[in-house]
Amino acid sequence: MFGRKDQDLEKGAQVAKSTVDNNSDGAVPGESFEYGDSLYAKLQRLAGKINIEQRGIERVPPSEQTDTSYFNIGSMWLAANMVVSSFAIGVLGKSLFNLGFVDAILVDIFFNLLGIMTVAFFSCFGPPFGLRQMVLSRFWFGWWGTKFIACLNVLACIGWSAANAIVGAQLLHAVNNDVPGFAGILIIAICTFVITFAGYKVVHIYESYSWFPTFIIFMIVFGVFAHSGDFRNIPMGVGKSEIGSVFSFGSTVYGFATGWTSYASDYTVYQPKDRSRRKIFFSAWSGLIVPLLFTQMLAIAIMSATSINGGDNKYQAGYSASGNGGLLAAVLEPLGGFGKFCLVILALSIVANNCPNIYSVSLTLQVLSRYTQKIPRFVWVFAGTCASVGIGIPGYSHFETVLENFMNIIAYWLAIYSGISLTDHFLFKRGFSGYRIEIYDKPNELPPGIAAFFSFLVGVAGVVLSMSQTWWTGPIGKHAGGPEMGADLGFELGFAFAAVAYIPLRTIELKIFRR
Repeated sequence: MFGRKDQDLEKGAQVAKSTVDNNSDGAVPGESFEYGDSLYAKLQRLAGKINIEQRGIERVPPSEQTDTSYFNIGSMWLAANMVVSSFAIGVLGKSLFNLGFVDAILVDIFFNLLGIMTVAFFSCFGPPFGLRQMVLSRFWFGWWGTKFIACLNVLACIGWSAANAIVGAQLLHAVNNDVPGFAGILIIAICTFVITFAGYKVVHIYESYSWFPTFIIFMIVFGVFAHSGDFRNIPMGVGKSEIGSVFSFGSTVYGFATGWTSYASDYTVYQPKDRSRRKIFFSAWSGLIVPLLFTQMLAIAIMSATSINGGDNKYQAGYSASGNGGLLAAVLEPLGGFGKFCLVILALSIVANNCPNIYSVSLTLQVLSRYTQKIPRFVWVFAGTCASVGIGIPGYSHFETVLENFMNIIAYWLAIYSGISLTDHFLFKRGFSGYRIEIYDKPNELPPGIAAFFSFLVGVAGVVLSMSQTWWTGPIGKHAGGPEMGADLGFELGFAFAAVAYIPLRTIELKIFRR
């Protein structure tokens, strides 16, 4: 009996030693998480017993990259965007930016196509490197610079979750006025927590199927609204005011579409490293573009009915009373009780959108320091869920303004992030072969991050000069737009300023530090 125990301990010591010393690629085998007497090891052993994902930001070894389904990649984003949160973005085209039908549709198509490109591209990094998106950022921003990027991503993940939960709570309130906003937010948060607590496999299984009932409900909404004859082709505007509205709505659309960029590779790290990059890109791209265009165009069409003059406009009344939930309730009103059932399903669809946010925030928090990495991923899932509830409940009554401002801020910082990382990847690393992946956890061998940091500041300057918000409009934004609303060119110039500044700064950095 004692001999067997000694053998197990010896085996554990050997695994732990190999994890630290002998893996030249820095990959960490899953069994190593459970060895030791620390609280971390005890929690990981408990997680192993109940089949919860134990891995955090450690590199996935090739032996554990067993997810061979391209459909898993596409369905992940299909489910995450076939939701009411995406619908809510389309609503803003008229409610906030006063666009007509055709111009809102054109903006929606163009800026969605632009926004999803980086999500699909960075999804290709997971299989060959086995690293999460924030860990990959160390190759562009350095060890310390990535901590700053991680802080932004934590705020983005939690903010996304809160905004999404508010949309779901609006729907539940539209079904039953006795359900307060905070109760709806709690219901969605708890459902999300249960799925993300289990980890990667359960998240992918849920996302593989959850989009289908939501799609059916949206098709019912489409059919009922088309049959109502209430669609109005609101004419396109002209002049500088129209330009301002187009670019400002475009920035909001882009912010929603590109919002997944900062955790794209999180959901492909278990794919084998020999997977076709072209197929991964196309799987992610198709999984994103289809639900985004479908839900947002549907919202743009339905929102046109709020312009009907005369009588009791049930669409405008519903939107004024309960936001997006009230608008959808007005469409489904002829279906009676079944219509309310449809609204409940749409409310619960928010869970599919929040799963990537809460799952990725737990990984991002581990990037902040060696100490946060020692706290298991599933513990951070609980903390992230609590934080999103704490933000969502007080923000419930100011949703429209909060959503528009939040989407634009997401667009700004992710455009700068993309400008720096893409420039480094193509000009300095010259593609995937330029990465020394084994140094991902070695601060002294990673880039210093000085060039990326100052390029980020230059990108921020570009945003400040060209943004258009209620609280600040830059001189370029004022000049481009009309007197009532400037044109929000923040993410475009943020990307350009950061990318151009990074080229000379990184060249100098390489000559001085040679890494």
